[in-house]
Amino acid sequence: MTKGLNTAPYWLDIDEPTLFPDVELALTEPDGLLAIGGDLSIKRLCAAYQQGIFPWYSDGQPILWWSPNPRAVLFLDDFIISRSLRKVLRNRDYRVTFDTAFDKVIQYCAQSRKDSNGTWIVDDMLQAYINMHAAGFAHSVEVWQGNELIGGLYGVSLGGAFFGESMFSRQSNGSKIALTYLVAQLKEWDFGFIDSQVYSDHLGSLGATNIPRKEFIRRLDIEMNKPTRMGPWQLTIESMNNHKQAPTSP
Repeated sequence: MTKGLNTAPYWLDIDEPTLFPDVELALTEPDGLLAIGGDLSIKRLCAAYQQGIFPWYSDGQPILWWSPNPRAVLFLDDFIISRSLRKVLRNRDYRVTFDTAFDKVIQYCAQSRKDSNGTWIVDDMLQAYINMHAAGFAHSVEVWQGNELIGGLYGVSLGGAFFGESMFSRQSNGSKIALTYLVAQLKEWDFGFIDSQVYSDHLGSLGATNIPRKEFIRRLDIEMNKPTRMGPWQLTIESMNNHKQAPTSP
């Protein structure tokens, strides 16, 4: 690993896939930018997430690696289900699966990001997470009406942490249904939290909160001591009707 002209960001060594600089060396502007380059191999991605680092970049840019401060986290007991969402969950005019359509989920997430003119999932990122899924580290949640995929999400799982990457909805509440089932299942499996990376009002409405990066790394280290639940995952929570969840919003 070699330094750039400034202390950070660092240029990563392509031959050292597990070597990253300490997250405390990340820039404050732009917040969290830590390193540049490397690749999106399974080994490097796993090493990054284990250290509280994730890739995020746009077409035409090199691979950028981030560890923002503060860090947005959804603690599972803090997840909020609105009254309107709870009504949707009771209606049960949908079905939920895990790891049955990962490629479709990430493709829909990529389309959604392009439509919003934000940072999107470029082709190399898309393929990298498909590879992570094939290796058992990346997982998807799918929400169906009949044979139509109406919502979902995907992310990476290591130890007792789930690193949320992206969600999409093709019908109202599609992604929220997916998240509700994911939270319930992760609680059953004794996970600690969902890493939400960067705070937004939408995430806040679901119960996510900002914590200092040092606190995030401390909690992450605890979760990394748990065994990783490799894929493919199977949903064991059949219904939200009788499952105890976090507070309902007014």
